[in-house]
Amino acid sequence: MGVQSREPDEFDTVTLTESDGYIVARDEDSGVASQGDTKAEALANLAEALELHERPDPEDAELEEATAPWLTDE
Repeated sequence: MGVQSREPDEFDTVTLTESDGYIVARDEDSGVASQGDTKAEALANLAEALELHERPDPEDAELEEATAPWLTDE
């Protein structure tokens, strides 16, 4: 398939390969990969996977004390 950069000015590289009848798109920077029946579907699935990958981990976030009255012991 080939290697394509998402933005010419950036160093992000996506590698496209074919495996078992599917197109596999892999972001080389993060290592995140996804697949699809077509190149467009694989890239769309990769974009979604990257968005989910970049979300903060809830376990890393500091939790605030509950302020809703139905969540308190009073």
